[in-house]
Amino acid sequence: MPTILLVRHGQAAAGFGSHRDPGLDDVGRAQAEAVAEELAARFEEPVPIYSSPLKRAQEAAAPLARRWGSEVILEPRVAEIPSPTEDLRERARWLRGVMAGNWTELPPELLRWRQEMIDCVLGFETDAVVFCHFIAINVVVGAAMGAEELIVFRPGNASTTTIGTGGGRLAFVSLGTEQDTRVN
Repeated sequence: MPTILLVRHGQAAAGFGSHRDPGLDDVGRAQAEAVAEELAARFEEPVPIYSSPLKRAQEAAAPLARRWGSEVILEPRVAEIPSPTEDLRERARWLRGVMAGNWTELPPELLRWRQEMIDCVLGFETDAVVFCHFIAINVVVGAAMGAEELIVFRPGNASTTTIGTGGGRLAFVSLGTEQDTRVN
């Protein structure tokens, strides 16, 4: 059964409602280095490294890729939840509302996004490390737990959540560290 490590990106230089694709700030870069050290020690040999195409996730994946002499594979299906608006303030307001609800309340396009993410993780045939986002991690954990709430836990920046896959099912193994997260 493959083990998939879902790593939330480090602290971003800007919030969801103030920048479309921020990179990491200084704290986030330090977090990325620390999680890379932790992950490199966890595996005897390198495993595939996947990343959301968003800058903060790619920057979080880079230190591990350097340590292992590996390439980061960009995987759009583990990107951030797609917003229905380009207006940054409205986008943040929308996300705060969505986070308080259940998947059953959301439109079909978001349910398709959710299923594509689940299918992506189920499709990994070997152990892998996936650098992604708060909601993305909640999608996978919620599916493994059979939860309909959009938010089942609050993964901290650079935290690692472990999911097993096998037999077409997600198996919850362990949550990463949690931290209070605000949409800003």
